[in-house]
Amino acid sequence: MTDTHCPYCALQCAMTLTPTAPAPTAPAIPTATADRTALPVTVAGRDFPTNRGGLCKKGWTSAELLADAGRLTTPLVRGDDGELHPAEWDATLDLIAAKLRRIAAEDGPDAVGVFGGGGLTNEKAYQLGKFARIALRTSRIDYNGRFCMSSAAAAANRSFGIDRGLPFPLTDLDTAETVLLLGSNVGDTMPPFVSHLQGARARGGLIVVDPRRSSTARLCADGAGIHVQPVPGSDLALLLSLTHVVIAEELFDDGYVRQRTSGIEALRQSVSAWWPERAETVTGVPALSIRELARTLARSDSTYILTGRGVEQHVDGTDTATAAVNLALLLGLPGTPGCGYGTLTGQGNGQGGREHGQKADQLPGYQSISDPTARASVAAVWGVDPDDLPGPGVPAVELLQSAGLPGGVRALLVHGSNVFVSAPNVSTVREALGRLDLLVVSDFFLSETAKAADIVLPVLQWAEEEGTMTNLEGRVLRRRRAVDAPAGARSELWIMAELARRLDAPGTWSLEPSEVFDELARASAGGRADYSGLSHALLDLGIEAHWPFPVGSLGTPRLFADRFAHADGRAKLVAVRARSHPTASADRLNLVTGRLLEQYQSGAQTRRIPELTEKRPALVAQLHPATARRHGIGEGDGIRISNSRGALQARAELTHDIRPDTVFLPFHYPDAESANLLTSDQVDPHSAMPEFKRALVQVSAV
Repeated sequence: MTDTHCPYCALQCAMTLTPTAPAPTAPAIPTATADRTALPVTVAGRDFPTNRGGLCKKGWTSAELLADAGRLTTPLVRGDDGELHPAEWDATLDLIAAKLRRIAAEDGPDAVGVFGGGGLTNEKAYQLGKFARIALRTSRIDYNGRFCMSSAAAAANRSFGIDRGLPFPLTDLDTAETVLLLGSNVGDTMPPFVSHLQGARARGGLIVVDPRRSSTARLCADGAGIHVQPVPGSDLALLLSLTHVVIAEELFDDGYVRQRTSGIEALRQSVSAWWPERAETVTGVPALSIRELARTLARSDSTYILTGRGVEQHVDGTDTATAAVNLALLLGLPGTPGCGYGTLTGQGNGQGGREHGQKADQLPGYQSISDPTARASVAAVWGVDPDDLPGPGVPAVELLQSAGLPGGVRALLVHGSNVFVSAPNVSTVREALGRLDLLVVSDFFLSETAKAADIVLPVLQWAEEEGTMTNLEGRVLRRRRAVDAPAGARSELWIMAELARRLDAPGTWSLEPSEVFDELARASAGGRADYSGLSHALLDLGIEAHWPFPVGSLGTPRLFADRFAHADGRAKLVAVRARSHPTASADRLNLVTGRLLEQYQSGAQTRRIPELTEKRPALVAQLHPATARRHGIGEGDGIRISNSRGALQARAELTHDIRPDTVFLPFHYPDAESANLLTSDQVDPHSAMPEFKRALVQVSAV
């Protein structure tokens, strides 16, 4: 039996894998269907603080991926006939290295780009950043966390001076009287999380802000709390109005604000115009409800404010997350026992993935690549001259859209991402990647992005590798190998080492995850995400390892007890302002996108599991019955949803759980059913987060 953690979300539920039989041999070029023979392991939930032995549908069925007949087991290279053909590893890596050398020689190292993922282990994320900077010598690296956590991270960094999703253990929520949850449907996205909301529900203190009556919002029924259903994209105005009430009625913690924050006067002025009656005209939330909500938050002795992607994936997402932080600081929540503010990380290693060098402007340990001290420290670990390290690169949307254009990347290496489904305004991304001279995708299935690649490299799955993950609490966890990988699949650590050797890269390139982690720990020393006191051996003892965990430390399960991470020890109240946006009308609806209980991210894994797809095998759009009647649409009808960026067809599901001015689409589906055909690639000026959660669309019957 092997104790490990789930391959999906950042809750990182603990599980035990018990071997049953060898995995079936996969064909060289996989098919789309899976051979459901005996699974190599059985899955059992394991008692752990985040999941308490429970798993969601995705976790229970995760072993099926290990026996999927679509598994990649040999490199694939596109031939002159336009098709992918099996190839040998050495020849394939020689080909990649030769093409990368030629492109860099012709247009400079920044003509080669790297795109990573928030599902990679810490070791692979770290090594990928190192590989980009000293093997490829390119600044052009970013990752899909830019689509997930970047606005929350930017807000936390400017307010607190540090970004850790939850700066407290998840179990702290168990005793909360009041929990305000903005823009997150944990009932579907991470179901075991719901157990931590039961205390607040029992006290009638769960408050969910969501344009839909989601499974999480329904937890507020029968006196368990309040569901607030604002106009999509109006969360910033709602938060500014709540802050207005807290200040105007002197509900804030005056001692905390004076002693632990700065910026109150600018904040007071910035919210002065957001009295509840005005906010009601923007948000659709009654002024009386706004006042009562502010008073409820203030009078509770144990309050937590949590945000998710619904309020962050906007062009003003950083300001919206900042407004939530401001409200929390006024109420004296961060760092106070029994209270707090946090943001819910989405991807399995979304936290660790953004800490160790995949982001365009960062070095390991969440250190700035523009900081001379950090550059010198990391370069010493890598054995290179700090002057040889590139500077900051460009964020994900800009990186992808530059493909094949003058000054953009000509080659792109993709690890752990499926941008042909997940990128905003995805038709432009598909077109851009088609302009590349070389697209190399490392994956274990032939994802939509891999299908378009020039070269596909088969890599290891979660239960076939050793490593670490960092969950939404900033807790570093051990991922352990439970089964052998199929012959032909390779670790990405091995792939990077082999390419580094062919490119005559400096430094060492260990194949052992424990040794890579030890190097990561040294490189992170002194950074905000300091792992220098950790090792695989120490983690194998079962310790609670919340970073920062410098040498000699016992870790930091709770941040901000004594000070914040700014030089003066204070948190910053940052004044933000709401901007106007085009609004819905009789002919244009608000489009919001999100997840389904049974699916995960781009669906490249979960869409392969029949048990997870049988309920909704095709795209379904949620509409209010009144809206459907106005457009001549009935339950189950085919509908067309379109805007200036694209169009798709879906089946209509009519429900009173959604606002009449809104249509909801899940974003897990590929090709012509991708919701991201309609989303905007306009980005937040602070975080470069795309505008996933606000678009206007036309809806018509087919």
